[in-house]
Amino acid sequence: MQKILIIEDEVDIAELIAFNLQRNQFDVSMAHDGLEGLNAALTTAPNLIVLDLMLPSMNGIDINKELKRDSRTRDIPVIMLTAKAQTEDRITGLETGADDYLTKPFSPKELVLRAQAVLKRTSTKSSGTVLEHGPFKFDKNNLSFYLDGQLEDLTSTEFKLMIYLCERVNAPQDRSTLLQEVWGYSGDVHSRTLDTHMKRLRKKLEPFSNYLETVRGVGYRIVDTPAAE
Repeated sequence: MQKILIIEDEVDIAELIAFNLQRNQFDVSMAHDGLEGLNAALTTAPNLIVLDLMLPSMNGIDINKELKRDSRTRDIPVIMLTAKAQTEDRITGLETGADDYLTKPFSPKELVLRAQAVLKRTSTKSSGTVLEHGPFKFDKNNLSFYLDGQLEDLTSTEFKLMIYLCERVNAPQDRSTLLQEVWGYSGDVHSRTLDTHMKRLRKKLEPFSNYLETVRGVGYRIVDTPAAE
């Protein structure tokens, strides 16, 4: 059974989430305090973390930053929960490496579906081959990404997004396809998630970000010969 850690200070919400995840054959544990949740993540190494933004002792943003700094937890996917609907809060969560987010109130069924989609896309590792394109190098076996020979820290979602584009050089990939193939979503409901990841990726790819192009009205692509900036 895959293990999911819920870090949520509202006990009723945490128990409702746990109940629905357990019904879908997940092994669930809970923490109701920020520091307690961080320590649980470091010691139990769950397959997925459901992380509330507002927590006592340590907030979700700071917890996620610590998770991404530690080699034991940096590859664990995170779904962030927030009671705030403002765009800035969602973007902040994604920029710290969260793989997805839900705004309260939310449907427990939707959270289960999101959890299944995140786990599906992050648990499948490619065969032990290396892909290179320009300054980009991918080690598919251990999900390592090198930028101009230097190891760059990408989240599992960023890695999958980059390698999907690099395996289709020069071919524009529409938004719906990327959302389906990388996030497991259908339709264009979550387009802001895609845009936020692309914005963060461009920062990490400097000074080679011009290989990643926006195709107006379509989506994105990695090019063989980038235009001069």
